[in-house]
Amino acid sequence: LAEIYGKAAGCIGGRGGSMHLTDPDKGMMASVPIVASSIPLAVGTALADRIDGRDRVSVAFIGDASVEEGVFHESANFASLNKLPVLFVCENNLYSVYTPLSQRQPPRPIAELARGHAMTVMSADGNDVEAVLRVTGEAVSLARAGRGPALLVLDTYRWREHCGPNYDNHIGYRTEAEYLAWKERCPIERLKAKLRAAGALDAALEARMVEAVQRDIDAAFEYARAAPLPEASQAALHVYA
Repeated sequence: LAEIYGKAAGCIGGRGGSMHLTDPDKGMMASVPIVASSIPLAVGTALADRIDGRDRVSVAFIGDASVEEGVFHESANFASLNKLPVLFVCENNLYSVYTPLSQRQPPRPIAELARGHAMTVMSADGNDVEAVLRVTGEAVSLARAGRGPALLVLDTYRWREHCGPNYDNHIGYRTEAEYLAWKERCPIERLKAKLRAAGALDAALEARMVEAVQRDIDAAFEYARAAPLPEASQAALHVYA
């Protein structure tokens, strides 16, 4: 949050804002605002780890529109050819801003794009926490075993607008019925129901968990708001060209 606030205490000193976040100490190498541009970065870090002998797996989180970009196919081909330990996690929410998948791609599963690159392909209900955890664990194990890259297609849905905190159903690019059907499949509510059925969650425990998380969020906001802005003298730091 301090980074998003543009504060000196941010993970990269307030330079990244909301679109260029990076925190290598936490394993977060970079976020990129250009569609699909995180893909070659993940392939590059996977290659670097291979060369340096580090037992790590790189992960690029992408949307369904990313697989329409040429850089996805170039990167997938290179990663598959060299059996690099990298996962491409595709959050398929059915829309690219306001354009539905059906108007952008032919009627075939997104997974078929990866099969042409001889990659491992896995699919799951992206709104099922247990299913996502299971397929991710399998893909990571395969990558560590030298089986090369994998594409994970997780079907999910965007409740709010493409960029911002508001609802935008009034624009007319999706129906209210579609929206409500997906809201019924909320991953958090579904997981809570499973935990209650298993006797692992009750109202008191849930309330304590929510309170603890809210305290952490409030503390993070307070820290970000109180943190100082960067000094003007630091503006050119890390600028190489």
